[in-house]
Order: sequence, then structure tokens, then C-alpha cells
Amino acid sequence: MAFRYYGPMGKGVNSEGMELFDDLKEGIFQTRPNRFVVECTVEGRNVRAYLPNPGRLTELFLPDSRLLLVKHDPASGRKLAYTVVAVEKDGVPVMLHTHSTNDVARVLIEHDRISGLEGARIVKTEHTIGHSRFDFLLSREGRELVLEVKSCTLFSGRIAMFPDAITDRGRRHLMELAELSRTGMQTAVLFIVHSPSVDYFMPEHHTDLAFSRTLFDVRHDVMVKAVGVTWAQDLRLGSAVRELSIPWDLVDRESHDRGSYIVVLRLSRDRVMEIGDLGKMRFRKGYYLYTGSAKADLTQRIERHRRITTKVQGHIDYLRRCAEWHASFPIRTSDELECDLASALGSIAEWSVPGFSAIDCACATHLFGMAGDPLHNAAFIDILMDFRIRRLEKKIEA
Repeated sequence: MAFRYYGPMGKGVNSEGMELFDDLKEGIFQTRPNRFVVECTVEGRNVRAYLPNPGRLTELFLPDSRLLLVKHDPASGRKLAYTVVAVEKDGVPVMLHTHSTNDVARVLIEHDRISGLEGARIVKTEHTIGHSRFDFLLSREGRELVLEVKSCTLFSGRIAMFPDAITDRGRRHLMELAELSRTGMQTAVLFIVHSPSVDYFMPEHHTDLAFSRTLFDVRHDVMVKAVGVTWAQDLRLGSAVRELSIPWDLVDRESHDRGSYIVVLRLSRDRVMEIGDLGKMRFRKGYYLYTGSAKADLTQRIERHRRITTKVQGHIDYLRRCAEWHASFPIRTSDELECDLASALGSIAEWSVPGFSAIDCACATHLFGMAGDPLHNAAFIDILMDFRIRRLEKKIEA
């Protein structure tokens, strides 16, 4: 099929698909100094570009990732001359411009590409009810329907997940949609996944447990839909639209505050420290990756590690007194993964600390070191994707 649409961005559509941007520029990612700014190289020059996406995007913004950008007319008065609109993953563009996702939703709705919304007509965009604003007010079969749209860029293997950062606003929208539904109005949430290769969608319970539980709880009141879309190299929307399955039973089983975790600490200089029964140990400067687990209250366990405490309960408490907090990654699951995580981290680490917190298992250690930031290390990100997302494929298919 061919889309023919003239959206608010003023770009036309040819027979091959919707076109949101023209005159795209290529860039190479360097760093991301804050949520809405990216530093990159464009046409041999180092530039700063606006990023209209507040997500973490850790698995996408790796060193030397290829970006697609739009250059603005100097007369536009914009503070930054470029806007990042996509990043390449495995040779395929992933659209990042969250505001443009509504343009995609409009096309899919108008061409009856969303099951359950066939025949719907768009009455209004940015529809306000009470103190909240929703993306669309639709009319279908003589009834109004309120629709909220979410852009999903987090996926690995055959599974996509949303969100990749805590979204209190997104959770509030779900609760408000459910409340509207109970008053008799039809409501829906649509997750648009910017990948053609996934089959399943799940809420990302590792990062935002509250959102995951809320989506599960409102599923009978709010129509929940997820579709995967395809983007060509020039960011034209492909004709293939795949409806994704949501394994609700697995969502319910996995979305609890238990499991394993990785804590990342940074040591700014070489140190010699007393580590309890391990005695004095030398720690070189760099990043330290520690893995642990909790059968309940996983969030509380990680927050305890974040605080510097005088009450020592484990080897990590000694190191925490001297090392700076850098990041944490919960892996919420009913499976015991701590030792598997230690093995995986050991395979990519540059050094390890023998005997560290390896008391009740056969592991040599649960603490590993790297000279560089693991958040910029493709091998570390791949481990996260494997333990957080890809391993769930076997559970879905079991």
C-alpha cells in the first residue's frame, strides 16, 4: 500500500511511504551531555544537536553510532542548528523524534492499519480532558474514543519494551484512561515500535515497575495495542505494519520487585582499602561492576547500596565508602541469575577482585573492573539486553 499524507510538518508523501523529513544529514555520535543534546560529527565538524527524545537510549547511543539529522535554516532562530531524528541499529534506522510518532499514528489510523481501530475517524489532536492532554480524540461507530500514543525504541531479539526510563506521566495517563473507561468512554493506548523484526511487546518492568503493573492492571479497561513499523534509509515509512503479541501472563509473573542487579561504581584514583575479612586490597582506578540479588524488595536493596552507610553488611559497603555511584540496573525476575550475571560480566571485564561477595556460591568473585565507562561498552550493553529482554523469549514460547 502507499500512504498519501500531508502532516503538520509540511512534508509530502510519495508512492513509497510517508516522508517526515527531507535533506537528511549523516552524523557520528560522540557523547550526550544531557537528555536533549547530542554531540556528534557532521560533515567533518563537531556539532551539538537537539534530541527530541527524553529516553535513556543507552543501547542505541554507543560510540560511533550513525545518526540521521535535519539541518535548520539559520533564519529559524533555533539555538542548535541540527536536530537528531534517527539512529542506526544493526544497519536499520530507528526513528527517535517522539513528536513525529503521532504523525505515524495518524497515517496508520487513517489507513485502517490498527486492528480494533478500523473505521476510526480523527476528530481532534491533543485533546484535553480535565488536567490532562491526550494525543487523539477519535470517533468510531458513533462513539468517541480517547487514544494515547507511545514511541518505543527499546527492543532486542524478538521483544520490544516500553519505557526505557521511568515515566510518571505515562503511568498517570494509563490510570486516567482507565478511569475514563469506567465512566463509559472508550479508551486506548498505542505503542509504536520502530522496528520491523519484533514479534512481542512487554512493559519494561526492570526500569519502571510501577508502569508495568499499571499497564497490566488496566488491560481490561483500556485497549492496549502495539505495532512494529519499518523505516527505510531515507526515513520513509514502509508499508509493512506488524501487530505485536503481548504475553500478559509473563508480564504478571515477571513484574515484581525481586531478582538480580548490577551496580556500577567509579573509583577516581588507585586506592588501598580494608575489605572486611578479605583484608587490605588494592583497587585500581576505573569502573567497578558488582552483581547481587534480592528475593524481595529489590528496589530497597539497590537504594541501600546507593547510600554510604556506617553499618557494614557486605564487602560492597567498604568499597562504596570510597567509590562514586555511577549507575544501577535491576533485572526483575523470579529466576536466580546472580551467578550467571557474574559469569557474563567476567567474560568482558578487564580485571576482577577475587573473593568479593562470593560467599554462598562457587563463583570466584562478584566484582569486576573496567577502565572505561561500561555504559559506552557494546559488550556490556549486550549483556543487559540478553538478561533483561532476550532471555524472556524462551519463557514466552514455553
